[in-house]
Amino acid sequence: MNTSAMARPGRTGVGRVAKGSAREGAARAGLAARGVIYLLVGVLALQIAFGGSGRQADRGGALAELSDRPFGALLLWALGVGLVGMALWRLSEALFGSVGPDGRKAKKRLLAVARCAFYTFVAYSVLSFAAGSGGGGSSDEQSKDVTARLLELPAGQWLVGAAGAGIAVVGVWIAVGAVRRTFHDKLKLRELSPRARRLVDAAGVGGGAARGAVFAAAGAFAVRAAVDYEPDRAKGLDDTLRSFADTPLGPWLPACVAAGLVLFGLFSFAMARWRRV
Repeated sequence: MNTSAMARPGRTGVGRVAKGSAREGAARAGLAARGVIYLLVGVLALQIAFGGSGRQADRGGALAELSDRPFGALLLWALGVGLVGMALWRLSEALFGSVGPDGRKAKKRLLAVARCAFYTFVAYSVLSFAAGSGGGGSSDEQSKDVTARLLELPAGQWLVGAAGAGIAVVGVWIAVGAVRRTFHDKLKLRELSPRARRLVDAAGVGGGAARGAVFAAAGAFAVRAAVDYEPDRAKGLDDTLRSFADTPLGPWLPACVAAGLVLFGLFSFAMARWRRV
């Protein structure tokens, strides 16, 4: 009798469990890390809306705020590792597919590739900041520098305009998806009590709408920079949030958007707990 053949299925089963556990751990760590960043950015934006903070309301400001806390260096490294987990999870979705009936379709895999690239960059910037390499620079300056370099290329205006339009469309897509509660498809709804589900819905809708509004506004500024051929018109997260104060609503609109980003941070924590991976 071939005992090795009999043992092979058991080893395969153990391997699948281990791979599933590693993937789930990476996903939940990444979602929690995302929640920390959005929570800090939202709090900083709330302070800015009412004139109470000198920090940038972006990833760099959030990292600087975290580094000033007790055990700040350790927290920064943990945050970076969590974001590496997020990037690896998205990579696994690109390679093996994600949960859901259409998780293996090409569109889902391409979206996972884009998310993997984005979170790889974010994880690198956080780990660079933790290592003292200044990876948490101002998003406003970064946006202007990238826009200026792209505008110098052949057909640079078209490239910047297309990128800005794409970001704006993504923002609208995020906001609409939040309002329609499409995140229900990814949640373990049966594990949520009625009260917890209401709270998660409130955080998901409010947070997703605010996040989408920021993306859409940033994309619109990039399009304007392309049309006017002025890279200084491009705005990062901090300048985009501050621009909401130029509306007739004054500080109340940026305050509402900032509160929405706080909600999205809390929603990310909920996803880390109850998301299907």
